[in-house]
Amino acid sequence: MKQKKSLKLLVLFMVIISLFISACSSNETSTDKKDDKEEKTLRILSSVVGGKTPEENDLFIKEIERLTGIKVDLVKPPADYSQKLMASISSGEKFDLLLLTKNQMDILVDQGVLTELNDKIDTSKVLADSTVIPTDEWELITYDEGKIYGVFNKFEGGTLPIVRQDWMEKLNLEAPKTLDDYYNVFKAFKEQDPDGNGKDDTYGLSTAGLYDIQGFLSAAGVKYRYVIDEDGNRTIPISTDAAVPVFEWFANLYEEGLLDPNFATNDSGKMRELFLTDRVGVVTYWDAWVGLFNNIRQTEDPNTTFEAKGITGAEGKDGKIMLRRGDPSVWAIPVNAEHPDVAMEFLEFWHSEEGNILSTLGILDHDYTLTDGKYELTDVGKEHSMDHGSPIPNNTNFENPFGLLPGVEDAQELILANSSLEVSTADWPQAEKIIQNYAFKAMTGEMPAKEAVEKMHKELMDAGLIDK
Repeated sequence: MKQKKSLKLLVLFMVIISLFISACSSNETSTDKKDDKEEKTLRILSSVVGGKTPEENDLFIKEIERLTGIKVDLVKPPADYSQKLMASISSGEKFDLLLLTKNQMDILVDQGVLTELNDKIDTSKVLADSTVIPTDEWELITYDEGKIYGVFNKFEGGTLPIVRQDWMEKLNLEAPKTLDDYYNVFKAFKEQDPDGNGKDDTYGLSTAGLYDIQGFLSAAGVKYRYVIDEDGNRTIPISTDAAVPVFEWFANLYEEGLLDPNFATNDSGKMRELFLTDRVGVVTYWDAWVGLFNNIRQTEDPNTTFEAKGITGAEGKDGKIMLRRGDPSVWAIPVNAEHPDVAMEFLEFWHSEEGNILSTLGILDHDYTLTDGKYELTDVGKEHSMDHGSPIPNNTNFENPFGLLPGVEDAQELILANSSLEVSTADWPQAEKIIQNYAFKAMTGEMPAKEAVEKMHKELMDAGLIDK
């Protein structure tokens, strides 16, 4: 009897053990399955990347999620992006990706709030591929000791004078090469009624403040931003006597009404509006906007004679032209990011063909349709000019199904042949305020150019923002 009882107890014990093991196994399987299906999430702070409206931004987010499987929270402030960016960083708000200009990245690198990405880039099959991002491009955003803190958002061209070529042809004008040539063109645009409305309502030149007058500073062979010599000494050439003749030239334009009188307070939107509404003949802006200007007007009126064209800046005494290569825009991962690996996964997607299509054409069945391999822009897509944050991707393997917009390729060639990257540092925002103050006084004739430059230079020196 004892043996039978012991046997029953043994069997019962084995059953209990078996059930316990089965339960543990079941729990482990359930947990594993839960981990496998755990949702990938990403929180992004962006300026230009995304939809054109809040409603379209929601569609853009859904398109990212469809293409990547990543649940995205895309924060896109309607205005004052730089202020929102810095406020978020200061408060410790957490984002996995930040969209930055090179100048903003300089500041945040100095503050130690960005993640070094060298190892992640080196081990990425996409980002380490020199046909996706050319090796020499990385040099534009490499810091001391070869450290990299960002991945490109797009290929940045540069800024240059953009002219109403249809006005040039109408008035039988030749492309300007010197400051005197530009003066003559501006004078014709002001006085010879290029828009044909019989009114004295056009200007030769408009800018958005000092953005970007480098093409005219070219005549004096000086740069707008920092130049740092081999010993680390910082200078800002626009604050030297060499820039005085250019400021005097601007003052003359202003006095004669050839320069838009609101240039100092214009934002880029206002400047673009003047150009698109036949109020001004030349603006200083991005090479990509040559194509965007043309596309906007041609979309509004296929029969328009409007033609924007990029032209060289003013030649210096040595015949050289100094245009500005654009500050790179980059994606960066903050050190407090909660999902850095997912952020890198997104960056690899962004530089893939699918990502390139999204950043240019936009959203499937909203901006474009795809039927049997053939792309077609919708009316909305045509209005958006194939720009959803990266009109020209870095990926050299990518070919836009519709090609580049009219005039962009020629403008880009001018930039690549005649430009260099201007140096930004963490001190630049403070220095720029001083430069703008005295530059505007010189350009409007409020202060003699030589006096304005002397005071500009002294104030920069006193503030410790330049070394000589």
